Amino acid sequence: VQLQASGGGSVQAGGSLRLSCAASKPTFRNNAMGWFRQAPGKGREFVATISYTGGSTYYSDSVKGRFTISRDNARNTVYLQMHSLQPEDTAVYFCAASYGSYGSSDYTRFKYWGQGTKLTVSS
Repeated sequence: VQLQASGGGSVQAGGSLRLSCAASKPTFRNNAMGWFRQAPGKGREFVATISYTGGSTYYSDSVKGRFTISRDNARNTVYLQMHSLQPEDTAVYFCAASYGSYGSSDYTRFKYWGQGTKLTVSS
């Protein structure tokens, strides 16, 4: 079981980027998915989560209104569309698959983790 995150890179403040997370198995269609991030020298931070159908989403206050999580179960892929990026968004972004069908901001509720993709936002 693998999750492959991609799409990171370097952007200027105010820019946009979309991260993707491809699951190796279609069984992830039954799992809520989430994005977390870890900035240099800091702990893991919740970013967004989406239910197994995509009908329910939840965001951290720091990204609400700027980021959008979505999923395409036919492609076994979850996305994180990011707008109005700021230097404080600089981090390694991880996608994760939850134990259950509905998401959570608690990283311990996630079973499978991708390898991370790095985002750098310059001012």
